[in-house]
Amino acid sequence: MLGLPKRALFLAAFLLCLTILATKAFAQAPQLVIIDTDIGDDIDDVLAIGLALSSPELKILGIESAWGDTALRARMLDRLLCETGRADIPVAVGIEKHGPGGATFSQARWAERQPEKTHTPAVDFLLDQIKQHPGEITLIGIAPLTNLAAALQRDPNTFRKLKRIVIMGGSIHRGYDDLGYTPDHGPDAEYNIAMDPAAAQAIFHAGVPLFVMPLDSTQLKLDEVKRRLLFTQSTDLTDALALLYEQWSRSTSQVTPTMFDAVAAAYSIEPALCPTTPMNVDVDARGYTRQVAAQSNVHANANVCLSSDSDGFFAFYMPRLLKQKLAGSCAR
Repeated sequence: MLGLPKRALFLAAFLLCLTILATKAFAQAPQLVIIDTDIGDDIDDVLAIGLALSSPELKILGIESAWGDTALRARMLDRLLCETGRADIPVAVGIEKHGPGGATFSQARWAERQPEKTHTPAVDFLLDQIKQHPGEITLIGIAPLTNLAAALQRDPNTFRKLKRIVIMGGSIHRGYDDLGYTPDHGPDAEYNIAMDPAAAQAIFHAGVPLFVMPLDSTQLKLDEVKRRLLFTQSTDLTDALALLYEQWSRSTSQVTPTMFDAVAAAYSIEPALCPTTPMNVDVDARGYTRQVAAQSNVHANANVCLSSDSDGFFAFYMPRLLKQKLAGSCAR
């Protein structure tokens, strides 16, 4: 028989092994996420969702359509999830709201091929999921923040049990097309914030940890070399991306996608790709996001990424989409 000291050592070693195994299991457990998206206008939403679908670190509890024709956006999400074999992910339909000079639904023809069905309202879905997983959900917001603000207004106590919110939105120092090659023209009213400034004001002061990927860090370009590599891969996901790219490009007369929303999705998986700085950010009535002077009695209301490395981002992004094995089929 083992003597008392040896028993104690054996028990200590056994407990240490259990602790290590439990720690590894916890570290490997995928984080729970909900995505709120205005998919279908610019191409970056589907490029962001493609990354999320290709990343085992994430367990997607659901995807919400946001802004504009949310019913058609929900149908687009249904088709994307069906064609990639992820129809198990619930789709919720957001609040239909239109702003001045709204964006063109460039991928509407692709979305319209998917049959209509009934979807749970996004606000109901979001609050229900938070109640089921308090303190565990990362909300990835890549759209105007209308759905989020409505959920906050309806049930602030539940909404504040989100683990964190990661958004693509705002402009602190750099505006559109300020890529660092010429002198910056200064901040702009970024689309996701400017379409619903009141919603953004509410979320920036909601009391939930907020991580912001503004224009300063998200204007990374999917150039011709990367597009050729990605769109000729011919998987169910990359085939969908290639067709959606063509519809977007023809509709908007643009050629090179900017990876705005994909940076927010990537940050949610690997924060080192876009290091953040705590700051106080004010949202004005026109949708400008301005850093305000810190006060001793005021805590920062956002963690903002002001710079990202393009090479590092694409070294992370491209292999995931090239190696994914997503496959499905849609009956229409």
